[in-house]
Amino acid sequence: MTSKIEKFAASLAQAEATKVGIDPLTVVDPEITVDEAYYIQLENIKKKLSEGQKIVGKKIGLTSVAVQKMLGVDEPDYGHLLDSMVVENGGTVDTKGMLQPKIEGEIAFVLKKDLKGPNVTAVDVIQATDYVLPALEIVDSRVQDWKIKLQDTVADNASSGLYVLGGKPTKLEDIDLELLGMVLYQNGEMVNTGVGAAALGNPATCVAWLANRLADYDISLKAGEVILSGALSGMVVANAGDSFTARFAHLGQVSVNFK
Repeated sequence: MTSKIEKFAASLAQAEATKVGIDPLTVVDPEITVDEAYYIQLENIKKKLSEGQKIVGKKIGLTSVAVQKMLGVDEPDYGHLLDSMVVENGGTVDTKGMLQPKIEGEIAFVLKKDLKGPNVTAVDVIQATDYVLPALEIVDSRVQDWKIKLQDTVADNASSGLYVLGGKPTKLEDIDLELLGMVLYQNGEMVNTGVGAAALGNPATCVAWLANRLADYDISLKAGEVILSGALSGMVVANAGDSFTARFAHLGQVSVNFK
């Protein structure tokens, strides 16, 4: 483990603990690589596991072409979901416990079989999926003012914060993932809409990408894990007093409140 990786991991951990954002890693060290950023992420995940937290799944970010272009990248990224990140459907989040939260509507996959790359396909993902659920991801950044490049968000556990699962478990044979529509409401007003095809053309393709990318680090997706497959529309800033509901065709709805 290089001192650079340890230093940046400690800096991000301190930002999370103190709720004070840090300068972008890519400004402090313009030479930092994506591979180094993943090792920074893994360093902090190992620390959390040693403190008793458990990995319950993974999340995929940067699945929209528009966001990839904005950050100058041509592939998604991923982060780990921990049991400490779970919020009950309809629950309330204290904004004081976060730095700069934003909301995204996503489709969550729950696996019934392990998936390990390379060469995992969308068909493999569909066969390995037990069911899907509507989800809200509450992303957050330990980098001040969300001034992030790919390496910054990767090191920061893909800007993970919290997540909410709702609706009813739905088998994939009962829906068309690509055409599945979503409407996101903020305080009862529609703020954006999305469709499954917004995530790399098909959310199952995102999960396949993840399984193959994780093979580089000898990590597999495990049966029972929750996989957040990527945002179906743009991020919306969440402030104290806000309530959000995402309604999905066929899957039901999921909601969260902020205080």
